[in-house]
Amino acid sequence: MKKVSFWRSIQVKFIIIYVLLIILAVQVIGSYVARELEIELLNNYKESIYDRIGLLKYNVEQAFNQKRTENSDEPTLQQDIQNSLTDVDAGTLTIQVINDQGRVLATNDYANQEIIGKKITDGLVQRVMKIGSPLDHTVLNHQTGERMFVRVEPILSSQGENNVIGVIYLESSLENVYSQLSKINEIFYKGSIIAMLISILVGVLVARAITKPIVEMQKQALTMARGDFSQKVKVYGQDEISQLANTFNHLNDRLKHSLATTEKEQRKLRSVVENMSEGVIATDSKGEITLVNEAAGKLFNRNPNGMISKNILQLLNLEDKIENIEELQEVGSLVLDFSDEDEIFFVRANFSAIYDENQEDISGYITVLSDVTEEEKIEQERKEFVSNVSHELRTPLTTLSSYIEALNDGAWREPELAPKFLKVLQNETDRMIRMVNSLLQLSRIDSKELALNREQVEFTRFMNDIIDRFEMNLKPEQNITFVREIPEDTFYVWIDRDRMTQVLDNIISNAIKYSPNGGKITFKIEKRIRQILVSVTDEGIGIEYDQLDKIFNRFYRVDKARTRELGGTGLGLAITRELVEAHYGRIWANSKVGEGTTIYFTLPLMNQMRRRTV
Repeated sequence: MKKVSFWRSIQVKFIIIYVLLIILAVQVIGSYVARELEIELLNNYKESIYDRIGLLKYNVEQAFNQKRTENSDEPTLQQDIQNSLTDVDAGTLTIQVINDQGRVLATNDYANQEIIGKKITDGLVQRVMKIGSPLDHTVLNHQTGERMFVRVEPILSSQGENNVIGVIYLESSLENVYSQLSKINEIFYKGSIIAMLISILVGVLVARAITKPIVEMQKQALTMARGDFSQKVKVYGQDEISQLANTFNHLNDRLKHSLATTEKEQRKLRSVVENMSEGVIATDSKGEITLVNEAAGKLFNRNPNGMISKNILQLLNLEDKIENIEELQEVGSLVLDFSDEDEIFFVRANFSAIYDENQEDISGYITVLSDVTEEEKIEQERKEFVSNVSHELRTPLTTLSSYIEALNDGAWREPELAPKFLKVLQNETDRMIRMVNSLLQLSRIDSKELALNREQVEFTRFMNDIIDRFEMNLKPEQNITFVREIPEDTFYVWIDRDRMTQVLDNIISNAIKYSPNGGKITFKIEKRIRQILVSVTDEGIGIEYDQLDKIFNRFYRVDKARTRELGGTGLGLAITRELVEAHYGRIWANSKVGEGTTIYFTLPLMNQMRRRTV
């Protein structure tokens, strides 16, 4: 395992986090302190201004309200006001006294005495004269670039309330306040740098103390990965990391025991698989082979080790039939033809999915292989027999049927016996003709002579129409209930409408025949990957598990006496299977004795079918 560089290690991350937290805390606290300090300094400064201007306001109001005679030697109003401003330092404050006409009466700025007598149009002055209340604000002097505090105090007449007779205009520089604030901030920034350096040092020490046991656990994990469970992690103290170290040591012991148990079980399983007579192939969820026993290697005449990592679909030549490995769980069982010019060889493959512990996702597949060459030879011989017998029997049976029809139309010499006799002969003849027709249809399918007139069909409506037909023809005494679990979605398939009608007729007829009075037949259509899954479930007598694979064989009957009594030939499901496979579908059955049987078949959706036929 590659060693982590220092700059990517958890120590650096701890240090960075620690330092960032310190910086963040210092910045938050510093910003708060600086803001509060600025507010406090400004408030103190303004309070001092308010005190000074309050005293000045008193003197100026006394001067304004003093009664003067024209010939008196007393100082004029302007002289009194100017005397009141004499003690005010013009270096820190600029004060102007303005009468109610907006003209300057006096100022403490000796360098700007020419302003006396001029009219002031300042908006703040006008507002104070109007409302009679003091106002202040902070402005920027564009000539000097200094921040200035401006205060305007109204001068009230003693003869009437809120009678403004003038204002005091005060302007003071705030640069001294902000200069003090800058010095304080500078001291704070220097302290922050010192705190950050100290925090880095402390962070390094703390990070090392925290990461030391983690590094030891990492080394122990690498040792465990190599299969060595003899070492233990040293425990420091009783904190959470120490508890983690204890848990890690406990995990070490449990893994050691579990691996020993697993190896023991694997040896048992390997022994069982290797000694099975059937071939066994295990794959992962993608279909890549992970296990092959000797029997499977012998079936394919290959070294089992050389088959590892191969794809199961390629090995079994299923790439043209199965597009997705997930379809194996729906297939259940397939007979695969590996015959060549010199030898006939058939293998039956039974597929089963392996699910994860939650029973949700597929983690792999098990394929059990068995040699069914002899069974397939018998089946081929039976097919040849059916073809020959059907040609031999069709003509005489047709003639016999015509003769019986003629007798049934005119031979009524025996009024009681003849009709019954003729009816029995007619029924038996019809049944044999149906058998011959079925045999001929199977023969055409085997010889690839059966033409399919495919067309686009919306399968949901198609199946509902067929179910409606059967439902209308149900006899009241049967008391059979049809349950439709069919979605309202539209599923377009490329099929021969007549042949697919025959498929559904055979399946539904069997379900009705074997359903007890009061039974229920359930119809389902489910959408799968690029195909639909159709199922018909009855509540009949059921089929033994070991007989399920044979119900689609020709002439096979679950209950021979009952099938003959109901007029069956034993060829319906065989024809059904051939027709479904001719439509690139698959058909299979699930059943429990005494509970009923479900027939499943799939059909490709139209887009998939077009790709295959192009």
